[in-house]
Parts: sequence; structure tokens; C-alpha cells
Amino acid sequence: MADESAYEKAGDGVARRVLLAGPRSFCAGVERAIEIVERALEQRGAPVYVRKQIVHNVTVVDDLAGRGAIFVEELDEVPDRATVVFSAHGISPAVREEADRRGLDVIDGTCPLVAKVHAEARRFAARGDTVVLVGHAGHEEVEGTLGEAPESMVLVSTPDDVRELSPEVGGQISYLTQTTLAVDETAEVVGALRERFPLLQEPPSDDICYATTNRQAALMAIVEEADLVLVVGSENSSNSVRLVELARREGTRAELIDRAGDIRPEWLTGVSTVGLTAGASAPPALVTEVVTRLGTFGPVHVEEREIARETVHFDLPSAVRRDT
Repeated sequence: MADESAYEKAGDGVARRVLLAGPRSFCAGVERAIEIVERALEQRGAPVYVRKQIVHNVTVVDDLAGRGAIFVEELDEVPDRATVVFSAHGISPAVREEADRRGLDVIDGTCPLVAKVHAEARRFAARGDTVVLVGHAGHEEVEGTLGEAPESMVLVSTPDDVRELSPEVGGQISYLTQTTLAVDETAEVVGALRERFPLLQEPPSDDICYATTNRQAALMAIVEEADLVLVVGSENSSNSVRLVELARREGTRAELIDRAGDIRPEWLTGVSTVGLTAGASAPPALVTEVVTRLGTFGPVHVEEREIARETVHFDLPSAVRRDT
């Protein structure tokens, strides 16, 4: 974290407007995943193992680790019969089978919207489709989805990837998408798929989740007025990175920060309006801290720009419900 004295020296006294995009910060799937780990710790006691980061945010992971959660990369790091939580990003059937074989006490934190994509992958593959998954290689959600039907699926990220698909790809073609993609870029990839495969079959509803779509739309509502956009989120958070990229495509300077202390004084030179948002895995308190930090440079006037009110709620799995 930056030295506090650096902020005192950097204060320029310039009054700035802060445009708060809304919705921002936690979505229902993230809230659910965090509560699953919290309840597991409360009910079973520490340690509770979590495969991968429960959500892609450094602050959340550090907080849960301080309370007794142990984050591991793979199940071979988990003792037999221990409690393990699967992250919100989902897992492949092979991981689930390994957990069953070893007698692990499994609590599944997979976001229901990710589980929806998994179910679609199984259904499309079962009817004989070649399933094109639009997503980013190496992302945990993509790895889990591909694992549902590895012999029937192919991954693409860009229109160029679509044009380079093997000529052997044939039969009925359907597509699915990662839930945290940029809406505009995904539309380009799907457009390229439709151009190459006119009979392309689509999912019954959009796979990009409501929270990702809402946060991108909320950013678009403020980006033209902002001289600088700050996105609160971690580097491995796909939806947070997409927000930064979206602002930059619109011609506005944008920076990704994990916390208020990441703000560099030079970023604010010549800036009168700051756009502020947060990825779906970033705690709301971090946004408040950023506003406070901006106030150390000079007076701030905060304006909320809310384009939608989110009321989505997901039930917890039975393994951690208090009424079971």
C-alpha cells in the first residue's frame, strides 16, 4: 500500500466530481459464494478448504483466509474426508468425481448462472452438436465448462479464432459463452460464428450474466463524462478487466485498482471528473474507501448514476442452510 505521507504531499486542492456507476460491486453469485464459506467455517470450524479463489478478489480471499479458510489449487492439497468448497467459477465433472472418490465433504459454491451454462453444454453435446464456447483460455469458468463435454467442444476468443476453426468442424453447431465477457466484443464473435455457420444454434437465454451486463451498461452511462475511470477489482477478475477495457475502447483513460492505496497521484493531474465502478467480486466497502482517498487530494462531489436496481437472490446449498 502506498505511503500515507505521499498522499498528504500529493493533495492539489482541486475540487473533483466523482461519478458512481450503479450497479457496481458484489453480485448475487458472489454474495452466495462468500456466505457459503462463512457458514462452513461457522458450522464445521476451521480449517475449511476452498479449491481456487472462492471469487476473484484479493481482499475477499485474504479476509476469509484470516478466518480459517485454506485456498488450494487442486484437490490433492486437501486431506481425505476434509471439507472443501468449490469456487463460484465452477468445476469440471472430473474434479467432482475425484472429490467423491476421496470422500471429501463437498460444498458446491458454483454460481447458478455458471451451472446453467454447464447444463447447456451437456444438453447440446448430448444431441450431437459441436459446441463452440466463447471465452478466455485458462479461466477457471472456461476450464470447468469445457470439462462437461471435452470431445464435443471447441474454444474461441476472437472473430479471427472463428475464421481459423478447423474445416472438420461440422454438423449442427451451437454456441455458449463465458458469463463474464464484454457484451460488445462477444457480439462480434457471435456475429463471426453466424457468418460462418448460418444455422448456428444459440442458448435459450444469454449466457453473459445480468451482473456483468449491468455493470458494463452502468459504466457506459458515465464514461463519456469522465476524464479518468477507476475500476475496483483484482487482476484475475474477468468482469473487472472487461470494465477497464470497455472504458478504454470508449476513449477514456481507465485504471484497475485492488484498493484505494493503489491510486497514483499523477493519475489525477488535469482530471476534474472521475468515473468510479467496481467489478462484481469487489466488496462495496472498497469503493467507499476510494472515495475517501480521492478526498485527500481535494474536495469531492459524489454523484450516483444508477441505471438498474438488482434484486436477484440465490438460495444457499442445503449443506450450509441453517434450517437443515
